[in-house]
Amino acid sequence: MWKTSSALLLVVAVLLMVGGVMVASTSTVKGLEDHGDTDYFLKRQLVWIVLSVVAGIAACFFDYHYLRHLAFPLLAVSCLLLVLVFVPHVGVRVGGSYRWLRLGGLGFQPSELAKFSLVVAICWWFTRERRKVRELARGFLYPAAAIVCVLVLILAEPDYGTTVLTAAVSLLIMFVAGVRIHYLVLLAVAGALFITVLVAHNPNRMERLMAFLEPEKYAQTTAYQLKGALDAFVLGGRRGVGLGQGVQKQSYLPESHTDFIYAVVGEELGLRATVPVLLLYLAFFALGMRIAMKTTDVFGRFLAFGLTLMITLQAIINFGVVTGLFPTKGLSLPFISFGGSCLLVSMIAVGVLVNIAHHTGGLIEEPVIRDTLHDL
Repeated sequence: MWKTSSALLLVVAVLLMVGGVMVASTSTVKGLEDHGDTDYFLKRQLVWIVLSVVAGIAACFFDYHYLRHLAFPLLAVSCLLLVLVFVPHVGVRVGGSYRWLRLGGLGFQPSELAKFSLVVAICWWFTRERRKVRELARGFLYPAAAIVCVLVLILAEPDYGTTVLTAAVSLLIMFVAGVRIHYLVLLAVAGALFITVLVAHNPNRMERLMAFLEPEKYAQTTAYQLKGALDAFVLGGRRGVGLGQGVQKQSYLPESHTDFIYAVVGEELGLRATVPVLLLYLAFFALGMRIAMKTTDVFGRFLAFGLTLMITLQAIINFGVVTGLFPTKGLSLPFISFGGSCLLVSMIAVGVLVNIAHHTGGLIEEPVIRDTLHDL
């Protein structure tokens, strides 16, 4: 599996380089306006890249089997941190949401750690309880309770994007583990109804939904970001207007260095860059699934599947939002967008994937009940 893990690391390295270049290009105007320094965001991103790479390397050499013992404590710590964001003078409110904790001079989003720790915890749970996975209590109710607890805390911030992402990854892990389909359908329907009620009673969210359905009508208000993103792709065309020469990032496209950075890639570098970036994420998915299918350890298989989905589904949602296929969610593009929390957790996940790949060929445990991975 050395070739697979090496290819995975190469894909991630290219994405990190693209991210560094695009953060440098997209953040100069905002850095000058908000902080009087055109390189303000680039400097911070470089710090996070170094920290994340170090954490990823450490994860490569950390035997993932020990995560069995850390799974539930890590989940408990994550839930505690999610609660702390609401404590005055501890949590930081940004844009009307309590998503941040301040660690020295850097901000950290506990929801990023929570989605990672939840994946680890439910993967270990289904590994430990795989003989009882078809039962109502141990196969569904207990893990569902943990998942709902985390989702409610993330939703309370509020962070709809991370909530949807975490819910989707959790349901897919439960499906692969062999949980009865009708249990999953009931959980998905209940969650969808709950979100629908929340959106219906939240004027701002309802307006976002209407802007998604009728973007032209709300082009000057709620759909302003989407219009700016689509305009960026049109301006870029096939070849782009040139690196650093884009105009949408100059206050025409809010969050151009974070959630909508892919649109600036399209404007400045054109289809010759956006398509390869998309293919890199597809390659990441394929390599992650290969690691999951080749490992002989049930926990490693579940974990590789869950972590690969955690990163690639976030990328898919981001692509969908930027191109107008999904409503605006507020999810960054892994490895490329500005932001340290997502980058740090993503690099740790990559390190764990590499470690799983290097541990293949051990003792063969009993097969997963629903061996869906081999049917993908």
